[in-house]
Amino acid sequence: MIPNDALSIEKFVNYQHSLAACLDGISACRVFRRRKLIIIKPNLVNASLFPITTSPDMVRALIEYIRKCSKAKLIIAEGCGDARLDTGEVYQELGYGELAAELGLELVDLNNEPLSRLRNPDCQVFPDIYLPKIALKGFLISVPVLKRHSLAGVTLSMKNMMGLAPPKHYQQGGCWKKSFFHSRMHRSIFELNLYRKPNLSIIDASVGMADYHLGGSTCDPPVNKIVAGYDPVAVDSYGASLLGLSWKEIPHIRMAHGVLGRAC
Repeated sequence: MIPNDALSIEKFVNYQHSLAACLDGISACRVFRRRKLIIIKPNLVNASLFPITTSPDMVRALIEYIRKCSKAKLIIAEGCGDARLDTGEVYQELGYGELAAELGLELVDLNNEPLSRLRNPDCQVFPDIYLPKIALKGFLISVPVLKRHSLAGVTLSMKNMMGLAPPKHYQQGGCWKKSFFHSRMHRSIFELNLYRKPNLSIIDASVGMADYHLGGSTCDPPVNKIVAGYDPVAVDSYGASLLGLSWKEIPHIRMAHGVLGRAC
């Protein structure tokens, strides 16, 4: 089922089958084949298990798919927001260390990578921004899970880019490593994506968090979908609808519509 040209949507059966079918729907092999570096960015906000964080089984299926059609170097990159744990500890707690060792992958902690300073005087929150150099290279895949969020309304592919923000500059006024974003959450997400938006977005909507990004109830019944597309605005607007929300109710998606992509 493809509701418009920007999206591929598949019923969830298992990660290998459903993700492959979803990516085939947007001719992903043809895109991956041309890349030299592919960066997989899961949502590992803390050490909570799926569906609060991206399942390593989802990432495994993605890696296996990419390797069937591309010789690109693959890395997994995240910068967790947890106040007590560093990203390396979160990787280990959630099984990503074992996955990386098995598949011969590098795990990158974006919270401690060398930085580039970028400038856009038209931005209100980030006229200057510091981002990891590695995240500005290659083909970046955002792989969030489907969740509501207490401040952002939803946390999907564009909000997942907050993992790029280094705590050295953006842990301000709170204990979370990205707490600078909290005071102007929607504008901050939008402007961050002006600097670096994902090249491909894949939402694991096999379950879904119905209330809150760190807990609460799961969607009942489970959403049972995988969603993928090259337009993060289209992907996120559809993801919002899976949670019973209109994208027009989510300010960062509304800001991005017509600028970073088109909502559907």
